[in-house]
Amino acid sequence: MPDPTAPLSLMQWLSPAFPTGAFAYSHGLEQAVAAGEIGDAAAFAIWLGDVLEHGAGWSDAVLLACGLRGGDLDELDALGRAMAGSAERLRETAEQGAAFTLAQAGLRGVKLPPRVLPVAVAEAARDLDLPAEQVISLFQHSFASNLVSAAVRLVPLGQIAGQTVLSDLHGKIAEIAARAAQAELTDLSFSAFRAEVSAMKHETLDVRLFKT
Repeated sequence: MPDPTAPLSLMQWLSPAFPTGAFAYSHGLEQAVAAGEIGDAAAFAIWLGDVLEHGAGWSDAVLLACGLRGGDLDELDALGRAMAGSAERLRETAEQGAAFTLAQAGLRGVKLPPRVLPVAVAEAARDLDLPAEQVISLFQHSFASNLVSAAVRLVPLGQIAGQTVLSDLHGKIAEIAARAAQAELTDLSFSAFRAEVSAMKHETLDVRLFKT
């Protein structure tokens, strides 16, 4: 019988209350807002949709899927680090992954090596015996939710406007999760270049609220 608490465990790990420090990272959004590229809900929705489908959202989903299917976690971690397009992007995934792993080690009472975030989640979620598509979709939703929270503070957006953007992306998130669940490492791709350039430029932004 499937463990009825497994989805609750996954929701706990991907919630804002789990100590990964996700609230401190904007994925380059802060730079894009400062540069005037994003100034309203419509522009933000396009930016976030592109990041999910063509940027780190997709590449992280593929790494997570391969990890859930039993891929070598050390190799996936090394690949995830190599794919980071900037120092801040690497910092974002490595620091959150290390924090996630540390919390998991505390919960389980075992030592776990630090890994980039999608690989750390894959290692933990293997034990839940949940469908890969479900794990990936909730991971993507958590990532998008954090950026919506950042946008509400940065753009600024109203709370309802931010939640509308997130709700409108549910279909895209589900579609990405379905594709990623069947994807192999050869399906990795990245073409959200403006988001990566924003992450690079953020390193020298004079006034910053976020680490990335």
